This record gives sequence, C-alpha cells and structure tokens, in this order.
Amino acid sequence: MRLVSPLFAVWTLFLPLVPAKAEPACGHHADVLKQLSERYKEAPVALGLASNGSLLEVFSSNGGATWTIIVTSPDGTSCLVAAGEDWQPTKPVTQASGQAL
Repeated sequence: MRLVSPLFAVWTLFLPLVPAKAEPACGHHADVLKQLSERYKEAPVALGLASNGSLLEVFSSNGGATWTIIVTSPDGTSCLVAAGEDWQPTKPVTQASGQAL
C-alpha cells in the first residue's frame, strides 16, 4: 500500500497535462486528400453519405498497411475520425437471392 500513494501522487501531477477533449484534426477536403495520397499513399476504398449530409470516406494504402477514415461536412471541411494499420477488405454480404444487402 505504501507504493500506491507515491505512484498516485506522481500520476496526479501529470493529470492537468492531458487535454479534457482533444480537438479533431480537420482541414479542407482537397488538402486532406492530398496529404493522405502523398504522405501515406492512401486512396479511397469505401464511402457513404450520412443522414446529415456528411460524406464518410475510408482510405487505405496498397495492401492495407495503413488506413484512415474521414468525415467531410457539406461545407468541405474534412475531419479525421480514425486511423490505423492492417486494413482488411471484406466481400459484400449477400442475401439468399444473391443481391447485396
């Protein structure tokens, strides 16, 4: 129990350094696309239109080494939603009739 108190004290010293809510990384859509293409060699692999008019786009590098998901608002501002490694494409799910869901 003696070790817990000093560790807690040190942890509380760093607590104010952690932002309560991090601001999303956003920019003009064309600039974001250029950055994803040039810096990460990522290209669009999927997209969808949200009910609020925003465009959700998934980008992946060749072979899926890296991936990024952005959301673009109708005014052209794109914000990073998520990014990671090892993108795995999947086949469309089909119904018994053979039509995609």
